Amino acid sequence: MKITVRYFANMRDRMGRAEESVALTDGGVTVEELWAKVSPNAPLPTNVLIAVNMEYTDAAHPLKDGDEVAFFPPVTGG
Repeated sequence: MKITVRYFANMRDRMGRAEESVALTDGGVTVEELWAKVSPNAPLPTNVLIAVNMEYTDAAHPLKDGDEVAFFPPVTGG
């Protein structure tokens, strides 16, 4: 299955890219397992915001072919 992954703000800087396409061989992969594939040397940050197909979710969310996953740093404002 093919997943589009997008990184925003300092997540983009951390990953060194704004987006990528990831091919996964098995179904039933979660967002957390996807993160382990795209960033094998770093655990998923605990405060990261995750969206799948433009809806916020958590790291346990199962993915399916064609999904778009976005990682955002926490947002603050004043």
